[in-house]
Amino acid sequence: MVEKSKQLWTEKYRPQTFADIKGQEQIVERIASFVKHQNLPHLLFTGSAGIGKTTLSLIIAKELFKERWRENFLELNASDDRGIDTIRTKVKDFSRTASIGTTLPKIVYLDECDSLTKEAQQALRRTMETFSNSARFILSCNFSSKIIDPIQSRCAVFRFKPLEKTQVAAIITHICTEEKITIEPDALEALYTASEGDVRRSINILQSAAAISNHITQKHIHDIVSAARPKEILDVLLLTTTKDFITARKKLLDVMLAYGLSGLDVIKHIQQEVWNLPLADEHKMRFIEKCGEIEFRMVEGSDEYVQLESLLASFITILS
Repeated sequence: MVEKSKQLWTEKYRPQTFADIKGQEQIVERIASFVKHQNLPHLLFTGSAGIGKTTLSLIIAKELFKERWRENFLELNASDDRGIDTIRTKVKDFSRTASIGTTLPKIVYLDECDSLTKEAQQALRRTMETFSNSARFILSCNFSSKIIDPIQSRCAVFRFKPLEKTQVAAIITHICTEEKITIEPDALEALYTASEGDVRRSINILQSAAAISNHITQKHIHDIVSAARPKEILDVLLLTTTKDFITARKKLLDVMLAYGLSGLDVIKHIQQEVWNLPLADEHKMRFIEKCGEIEFRMVEGSDEYVQLESLLASFITILS
């Protein structure tokens, strides 16, 4: 048993009841109603990482089965066990047996099920049909479009949204209070920007920063995530507005080397800071369009430095 003081904060502060969950209010309300009436259909949770899909699944099991939840709950990560044999053995063997200490159906939770092969999904569909009296399935995925229609039609689909800034701030502030650390407002802002609503990532960054100091600043957050500060990227863009290509290129290279940023990281930062430039909206839109074009070239394998130089040159050309 891991000492509580040595736990990962993502586990230490994981919500334990429906009331503890921040965000996803409508989804939580409907799921709580299913659990209250002990009438749980197959569920499909879809949405980005770190926004509560696994947490809600664990709470469902704990609320239904109480202290016997571990015996009646099977959790698999489909990205690790993605083949048809997993469905035919682990899932089928668990689903076909009766629940322990209750008459309620067992729960099978498949995380990242959009990683399952098509053959495995077909086998899963048949298993869901055959053992629906003894097991209920909760499927979690990032992209519901990768789940075959026969499975989607058998599930109640819930689409999770990234948490809002105020919701993430409430979680982080609570953890800071419990851990007796302080965090500056601009550090909280940087933390949300770095995590993009991913609560798990926010908490992991916070714990890493807390290992450095009990008073967390914006610099701590940027150092942990190896991200350039917004002002540094904005300075590069401002140089392009003065048509100083050589200085802009040198400063961008310095920022990339200082923080170990990839070309795609830089594009993402630039896309965020373009809107802070003192330019007409038409120019900003053309800048964003160019960012998309350069990102595509990078993904296709073009040299990052050449493409970033091309991006800066195109900005200057747009303003000429």
